[in-house]
Amino acid sequence: MEDTRDAAPSADRLSASRLSASGPSADRPAAGELAIDLADVMFDWPAGRFGLSVDAFRVRRGESVLLVGQSGSGKSTLLSLICGINVPAAGTVCVEGTDLGTLSGSRRDRFRADTIGIIFQMFNLLPYASGLDNVLVPLRFAPARRRRCADARAEALRLTAALGLTQAQVAYGPASALSVGQQQRVAVARALIGRPPILIADEPTSALDTRAQDGFLELVLDQVHQAGMSVLMVSHDEGLGRRFDRVVRLCDIARVRSAGAA
Repeated sequence: MEDTRDAAPSADRLSASRLSASGPSADRPAAGELAIDLADVMFDWPAGRFGLSVDAFRVRRGESVLLVGQSGSGKSTLLSLICGINVPAAGTVCVEGTDLGTLSGSRRDRFRADTIGIIFQMFNLLPYASGLDNVLVPLRFAPARRRRCADARAEALRLTAALGLTQAQVAYGPASALSVGQQQRVAVARALIGRPPILIADEPTSALDTRAQDGFLELVLDQVHQAGMSVLMVSHDEGLGRRFDRVVRLCDIARVRSAGAA
């Protein structure tokens, strides 16, 4: 059977994305079906240098969504709200049914560690630790993820092997000795270990050419689908959308209220 995800995103598909993000309340999924649910959100950085408003943005559980926006459009600000790093001045940000605005800063940190796996654009690996030790780091701070790993080391090796890395590459020597592509895969395994309900990826393919991007996304999304996770990836490249269930343009769901970079 033909995999329709390999087709380029159509205008109809993008229109459907906009409708699902901001459609009438009658089309709103039940709260239990949503991994991410933003409503009437307003946020301003200090001194009014940048403000973001989001009327509605939703990601269903088990759905993969590509969020497209150019530099300065508010992608990083939106991710900081979804991850609970910042809280809005108005509106609600609900993640896996929890209103992040009701949690203290320390409780948001614990909730984020347990609930969200993050692939950072710059990887943020511990350079002198092995790749394997880097993969295991989140389990120190996320008891729910740790409980899902009967044998954490074996699970870390399984993930890195599924992502194309050998035990020799990840278990011996510092992460700084790995190639950029190998470090990227270690960062993905770190985000996936313990099967957090949500994976958030911040421009993880920006340093790759088109062919490498496609192969990388195939590996990542295969592991994500096996784990039943929801995925929100942000990028400036709308062409990546063929691999995702849905593509949403940031300009269709968010308004920038002042000049500046996100």
